Amino acid sequence: MSTREASGAEDPIIQNFAQLVAPMAAGEKPIEQWRIGTEHEKLVYKRDDFHAPSYDEAGGIRDILLSLREFGWEPIEENGKVIAMKGDDGTVSLEPAGQLELSGAPLENLHQTCAETGRHLKQVKQIGDKLGVSFIGLGMWPDKIREELPVMPKGRYAIMMDHMPKVGDLGLDMMLRTCTIQVNLDYSSEADMVQKFRTSLALQPLATALFANSPFTEGKPNGFLSYRSHIWSDTDPHRTGMLPFVFEDGFGYERWAEYMLDVPMYFVYRDGTYINAAGLSFRDFLEGKLEVLPGEKPSAADWWDHLSTAFPEVRLKSFLEMRGADGGPWSRICALPAFWVGLLYDQSALDAAWDLVKSWSMEEREALRNAVPAQALDASIPGGGRLRDLAKEVLDIARSGLTSRARLNEAGDNETGFLETLDEIVESGKVPAQRLLDRYHGEWDGDVSRVYKYSF
Repeated sequence: MSTREASGAEDPIIQNFAQLVAPMAAGEKPIEQWRIGTEHEKLVYKRDDFHAPSYDEAGGIRDILLSLREFGWEPIEENGKVIAMKGDDGTVSLEPAGQLELSGAPLENLHQTCAETGRHLKQVKQIGDKLGVSFIGLGMWPDKIREELPVMPKGRYAIMMDHMPKVGDLGLDMMLRTCTIQVNLDYSSEADMVQKFRTSLALQPLATALFANSPFTEGKPNGFLSYRSHIWSDTDPHRTGMLPFVFEDGFGYERWAEYMLDVPMYFVYRDGTYINAAGLSFRDFLEGKLEVLPGEKPSAADWWDHLSTAFPEVRLKSFLEMRGADGGPWSRICALPAFWVGLLYDQSALDAAWDLVKSWSMEEREALRNAVPAQALDASIPGGGRLRDLAKEVLDIARSGLTSRARLNEAGDNETGFLETLDEIVESGKVPAQRLLDRYHGEWDGDVSRVYKYSF
């Protein structure tokens, strides 16, 4: 989730609808300026007993963050507590229960992205060796109950945790028990954004299937392959889902702004403090009628904050965020941006990918999204067949897109090698969660704690 820093001097009050559309329109970039921003979360645990460390304990989350100073990172504080570290490779921040996230810098190619990920994981491993902690890439805690997980000292989290049980049964699980990988990508125009949004939203269930990696809850199989994805189906219907309006005629920046105006608020940030506005209307805020700040109207920073509080399968801010994948190890952190860059950053590949899914009805899209958390690549697709069959076609398209980009490393390799881990998944027909379940029922003899040996 976003790490808020104090706004600069330029923070104009919103006076008209054009200012609401401006952040999305300002995201337009010429192709040569398109970048790749990769974010990945990981679970943190103490090696001696596998517990999730609290913020304050010795060797806990605060100590992990501050230890990054030896690698040149600088702290970001909220109310006197470090909540993130910023550096040349982006921002390292804490999620609600101490999941550690790298929000990477915007980079030109996947070779740089994977090198950035490697540097980060090397750094936290070194810190872990000193502090007695390790990190693991999964979509969800395999054994922890909510009550035994710590809560981090970040103001927006307290507001969200109070609000979540009022709008869904699994929102607290989303906050406390899950981890994801996501990639943020650019667009050149409103029309380009629309095509990319529609294509990636329709194919987001495929990403969920390929990266499905959360088959355990509280020490036992939960009946799903991506329980993390299932959790999103009962978190908050006002700010999640497959967004049918994205596929309707006329969709664009203005329609997105209208949608965001109807997403209930969480908070307003003032003078270093998060003011609880959960469930209130941003439209009322625009009219100076927000009950927690009567007479006050929102600024551009308030709108930007609000844009970060919707959680659909794909999200638009001044870039597009692909949000469907479970957390995983280094190879899959590199594979997710490869998948989406291959599909979306080459026009021929984008056209071919859209051709595969453009005839699907909204009901068919929803049915696929709902089937994937339990069935992954075995889910049925519109027109017949299984998602595994579609995956082969889509990976071929992504590979052609990466080949066309021709971004080479020093050895002369292009970016297609980062798809190999996904090729292996499709070829075997087994997603990561199914391999974990095989071990659980086999060599692990029903002991889910054995999963911790697969740490980064």
